[in-house]
Amino acid sequence: MLFTDRADAGRRLAEALRPLAQSDPVVLGLPRGGVPVAFHVARELDAPLDVIVVRKLGVPRQPELGFGAIGEGGVRIISDDIVRRAGVPESDIASVQQAEETELLRRAQAFRGDRPRIPLEGRTVVLVDDGVATGATALAACAVARAQGAAHVVLAVPVAPPAAAARLREEADELVCLSAPAGFSAVGEWYRDFDQTPDEEVVTLLARAARRAGPRLTSDVLVEAGGVELPGTLTPAGGSGALVVFAHGSGSSRHSPRNRSVAATLNRAGLGTLLFDLLTADEEAEGGHVFDVSALAGRLADAAAWVRGRAPGPLGVFGASTGAAAALQAAAVVGADRDTGIGAVVSRGGRPDLAGARLGEVRSPTLLLVGSRDTRVLELNRRAQAELRCESRLDVIPGATHLFEEPGTLDEVAERARAWFVAHLAGGAA
Repeated sequence: MLFTDRADAGRRLAEALRPLAQSDPVVLGLPRGGVPVAFHVARELDAPLDVIVVRKLGVPRQPELGFGAIGEGGVRIISDDIVRRAGVPESDIASVQQAEETELLRRAQAFRGDRPRIPLEGRTVVLVDDGVATGATALAACAVARAQGAAHVVLAVPVAPPAAAARLREEADELVCLSAPAGFSAVGEWYRDFDQTPDEEVVTLLARAARRAGPRLTSDVLVEAGGVELPGTLTPAGGSGALVVFAHGSGSSRHSPRNRSVAATLNRAGLGTLLFDLLTADEEAEGGHVFDVSALAGRLADAAAWVRGRAPGPLGVFGASTGAAAALQAAAVVGADRDTGIGAVVSRGGRPDLAGARLGEVRSPTLLLVGSRDTRVLELNRRAQAELRCESRLDVIPGATHLFEEPGTLDEVAERARAWFVAHLAGGAA
């Protein structure tokens, strides 16, 4: 297989990687030549783009023999076996690492500038290079990405020799290699145009990708519902065309850091979001309104109609606390029709039991998320699920209490909500 240039290779790789788009991946290019390829992969997958800067730690007087590698964030991988066989003393390890750390930081600063490194924790990471010869750098990049918290590491290259491809399959969780010719001698022979990639091109492509992946324009809105105007924050839908309304039985839903964190995950998946307050400030101060589920549900149904008048498309609801009960009651009232109803519901630590007799009328696919240590609410959710007559699932988040304050638990909520809404609102295509 012959590639015209790195842009051509990137577009062809993106086609092979398209099924990964729904997993909200991060695309990392290996500088320098891998970045032009990765740029086109990230653009086609609608994914953020960054570089992964890796420095090999070479044995003194045998620098081609690597005894380890380092990456950003203090990541260090050492092969004890090579250190032992090559007789590398601890002092040499320290001096080599110090020199390479200086170069690593210089390159990262040169390529990325003031932009922060994209966090990899719990993400699907697609590592992209323009080709592989020995595979040493790609192997190190896989190890560094995993050490930085990547949950699933995919290595994507246009071309590699068969032996190197076999080694890479063992290190990466998944290898996508378009061509592994038996007569391989150098990466450049498989490109018509294989000019060197200057640092300036890497910087320009990363900056362009950062502008493209920047947050969509959000706007402050007033939602007309239940005869009052309720303040909210609207982020329009991206490629999926679907939007999720957040419902919490309080007067500060749009400011909730937990809701905003989940909304950011949905936005990255191409879903629009509306965070708004179901109660006015006076109503919240009076107390009692938070448990008037029928009134909350009526306002939520009005809000759904308000959204459809401005952003027609599939609609879901993410409910927390009594907002989850309101979401289910509203879903029972407006139905589950894709064009007019509520297409999916997710409850976070909610009280679906407060939806009462309406539970049996809900036809919208419903996901209930509860912390394993939130025992009382967990039992209430189990009872409520038994009354549902729609597609439903109860997911218990290990180690989480009611507010999902434990490390990683809210990220788990966000990821499961994203997958549910993408599957039921966007047909798995977000």
